[in-house]
Amino acid sequence: MPDFSTLILFAGAALVLTATPGPDMLLIASRSISQGRSAGFLTYAGIAAGTYCHALAAGLGLSQLFVAVPVAYEIVRWAGCAYLLYLAYKTLRSEGSAFAPSTALRKISNRRIFTEGLLTNLLNPKVALFVLALFPQFVNPAHGSLLLQMVVLATVLNGIGFLVNGAVVMLGSRIQRSLSGFRRFPRLPQYLLATVFAGLAARLALGTRN
Repeated sequence: MPDFSTLILFAGAALVLTATPGPDMLLIASRSISQGRSAGFLTYAGIAAGTYCHALAAGLGLSQLFVAVPVAYEIVRWAGCAYLLYLAYKTLRSEGSAFAPSTALRKISNRRIFTEGLLTNLLNPKVALFVLALFPQFVNPAHGSLLLQMVVLATVLNGIGFLVNGAVVMLGSRIQRSLSGFRRFPRLPQYLLATVFAGLAARLALGTRN
């Protein structure tokens, strides 16, 4: 297990990283605004589970596949783009207003919201490369199982991420409540969420490995 000083140093780095606005925070915020607090926290839970998966993959050496075999990176990248575009399409196809008492967006199951957060994270190979680049700097073979150390670091990252993104969820849900009587553009929440999904797909497609 990493020593205390290593954990403190990693926690500082994790705080800076999680507090910096990025795709995960944008997705969580848009979910919270369009579908409420529960959807925001479920989305984060899916993303956090994905972080554990990436940490385990890095500990087992699977993430190095993206470095050694560039085509593997491209396959996952384009699969992620396709999935995000599919989510954008499904969101636009849903009927009703997310601000209305009974809406198609609110009828989405908790499992689906969690799964979408998880898959959005898993199908982003940049997250795998990020974990592969950052985590090994804070592990030491002399401190025991590397896999266990990876899991501990992922737990620290997710714990700090919960605090930071929890604040985003609460703010988003307050905005959602303040807009509950908004009727002029009833499908605005769906357009917002679909735009986020499409924007994340474009970012993944147009971005570089670095």
